Amino acid sequence: MNDRRPLIAIALILLISVAPMFLRKPPAPVAAGDSLVTATDTGRVAPPVLQVAPAAVVPTDSAALVPTAPVVPETVVAVRSPLYRFGISTLGGRIVSSRFLEYSAMHPGDTLASGARDTVELIRPEAPLLANRLVVGGDTLFLDKVAFTPSADSVGVINGPEMLTLTGTSGGYQIELRYSFVPDDYHVRIDGVITGLNGRGATLTIGLGEGFRDTESDTVENHRESGIVTKLDGTELTRFASLDPNQSTVLPGPFEWVAVKSKYFVAGLFAYDSSAAAGARGLIGGVQATARPEAGENPLRAVVAASMVVPASGAFGWTLFLGPMEYDRLTAMGHDFDDVNPYGWPGFRTVIRPFAVAIRTVFVWMHETLNVGYGWVIVLFGVLVRILLWPLNQKAMRSMTAMQAIQPQLTALQTRYKEDPQRLQAEMFKLYKENKVNPFGGCWPMLLPYPLLVAVFFVLANTIELRGVPFLWMNDLARYDPLYIIPVLMAASMFAVSKIGMMGMPPNPQTKMMAYLMPVMMLVFFHKFASGLNLYYAVQNIVSLPQQWLIMQERKKLVPKAAPMVEVKTKKK
Repeated sequence: MNDRRPLIAIALILLISVAPMFLRKPPAPVAAGDSLVTATDTGRVAPPVLQVAPAAVVPTDSAALVPTAPVVPETVVAVRSPLYRFGISTLGGRIVSSRFLEYSAMHPGDTLASGARDTVELIRPEAPLLANRLVVGGDTLFLDKVAFTPSADSVGVINGPEMLTLTGTSGGYQIELRYSFVPDDYHVRIDGVITGLNGRGATLTIGLGEGFRDTESDTVENHRESGIVTKLDGTELTRFASLDPNQSTVLPGPFEWVAVKSKYFVAGLFAYDSSAAAGARGLIGGVQATARPEAGENPLRAVVAASMVVPASGAFGWTLFLGPMEYDRLTAMGHDFDDVNPYGWPGFRTVIRPFAVAIRTVFVWMHETLNVGYGWVIVLFGVLVRILLWPLNQKAMRSMTAMQAIQPQLTALQTRYKEDPQRLQAEMFKLYKENKVNPFGGCWPMLLPYPLLVAVFFVLANTIELRGVPFLWMNDLARYDPLYIIPVLMAASMFAVSKIGMMGMPPNPQTKMMAYLMPVMMLVFFHKFASGLNLYYAVQNIVSLPQQWLIMQERKKLVPKAAPMVEVKTKKK
């Protein structure tokens, strides 16, 4: 089940219900053994998605070409870069380990003997990446079972690009895989050649594993954000939790790219065809995911495989991005790969995302330019936003005060012309004009900052730069406050803003009730949200207190005090 807490939280902030504008029909489950052939938007037939057995990445009982290469002990080629350590097995050319040097593992089990945190390791031993298969006619060649000979025992990607070549034979076919690495990025280009197709085409299925290791202290949140992202004209996130256990779900292509993600890390697949025109898409035929049965309510993992066509020449290739969801590196991949981090919900993403990207950019700039921690960046950004929005809020509040000042006259007009709606409307517009009051002037200035408000919510909840960053007593701005001080401060400051805002206004039981109820509701829903998010809203409330006080003073001068209620007692008969 998808988490509804952010939706409810945003609804509370905005005081409106927020729901996706466009609902897409979920992918249809297909029974094991069914085949899938998809048609592209150009009428070209995409390759079929090979079926993945629920119990393993590759089935053992399928008809296969038995490898003829001599059996040799499996070795792992170590690939070292300033950013990562990859381990590539000579058995199938699979990526069996991926450690990222700039990120510490937050999971409680990932600690060294010294007590320090280990670096992030994404790949689970039982679920390597690139456990691939090749279908030629009615035969299946299990590339992940081929014993390859490496061109080197280790690869050091330090001073420039480096290449690792794996060669092997199986079933009369010669296979060559070339892995190209660069020292300053997380992408790996993989080129392959199959010799022996004899003019026949083939279908390659690329294994994307079945989800990553738990790297975060909040495993529930990490699993909630785990899923498959596909890109054609737009991006579509299929969460593992939405899949039916033991059912094969097909996502029909073609796709520009396919990715498996957790909250902060991603493995993205970009297929390409050297013979195709530049910018051609539809090279990934489709994706199949088979959810694992889990003890809990929803599946946490799924075996994921993507298919692509191998032409008669036997040449194929793709680019793999394996690393953190750093915005600059995602955008550098092109093809809107930064959409893999979904700022906002479908239907709202077009509006929210530009704000989210801008806010994230400002955060990083302030952190690097001012040389201060992200905790103080959030505080300074909250103050800056409130200052920039001060004129807008001032206009809205003054408009509301002006409307309140002429309320007795409006009431008199409504009483006088209650039988004549047209005359009433004319007199009301005349009153507005004479007093230079816009009845909608208090609404639009309050609605305009809402996209910014929602964007901040997603940035502070999903940006990797805030992962594991401490501030004051909080050990991680991306996690909830362990002492709940910031959520309480946020709720208390919200109550103070509401209380001051009611001063000088006629008594209203509903408004009074909301002044007490809303802070309590916000505290209930937000106390488990990221502490950076609560910090930002608390700063916003505190900084707005002087403005509320000044407006209250103006209101006392403009709005006459409400006449006291006179209780009329009737004599008993």
